[in-house]
Amino acid sequence: MSWKQHNHWLYAWIPLFGAFIWFGMLWAMLITWLAEGRPKYPTQTGKVAYISDVGASFLKPLFITGCSITAVCFVFALVVERWLRHRGRLVPNMRRRERVLSTCAILGSVIGGAGLILLSIFDTDRHHSAHRIFLLVFIVGVGLSAIFTILEFRWISHDFVEIRKLKAAYITKGVIAGLLIILAIVFAVTLFEAVDVGGVIEWTIAFGFTFYLLTFVWDLRMAKGVRAGELKREHLLAMQEQGQGGEAMRETHAAGGDGMLGRQLGNTANGDHAVGTNGYAP
Repeated sequence: MSWKQHNHWLYAWIPLFGAFIWFGMLWAMLITWLAEGRPKYPTQTGKVAYISDVGASFLKPLFITGCSITAVCFVFALVVERWLRHRGRLVPNMRRRERVLSTCAILGSVIGGAGLILLSIFDTDRHHSAHRIFLLVFIVGVGLSAIFTILEFRWISHDFVEIRKLKAAYITKGVIAGLLIILAIVFAVTLFEAVDVGGVIEWTIAFGFTFYLLTFVWDLRMAKGVRAGELKREHLLAMQEQGQGGEAMRETHAAGGDGMLGRQLGNTANGDHAVGTNGYAP
């Protein structure tokens, strides 16, 4: 295999690295608290230490570093995905609204990422009010980004109904994001009503965010074996209009090697629900 056939991993490593750093940071913080005999930190009000309580201790440098790297990887994962669609290495956006949703998802990730970095800097011990505000910014930003991303994938899957990976991607994202949003709402209530329960839920949400980051590894791996321009909207539509839709799909199949994407696009051209000449699923 040539290097170009594997360079999709250069992109897939971004969310994978972010997820690894995030999970490792959380695990190190949790293990430290447990290994020390579950001490009660100055900012802690219940028996269960919140992430922010541990992060405001001597582990603050670890907390800032982990949050910063994770935030950058999260934003870059969405930016790279947008770029690969534009380059024609991922299934393209067939409508303007999908590009708008993609842009909104990136903006949401920037807001959420900024909130994550700032909440780690403005710790709950020295800047309690600011920390709570930035925590809210992080939750809202990531939540909006997830919603926009899921909607974008949903609309893309309408135009390429045979690509099961697309459907699996947005369903997986939807399930994970939906659970995390529900838990975030419960967390907001328990934060004031049941402090210890809120602590457990916060750790659960944080570890759950790892799985959301990992969904982008799946997304970016769909660029495997696809050369720049092969999946550009204009290229696919032009070949459809020239009656070469099957050839276009076979080219993609050949580029994709043993990848699922190429096979499923080939099925689209030769099978039942082929994408129409206007680029929309009939």
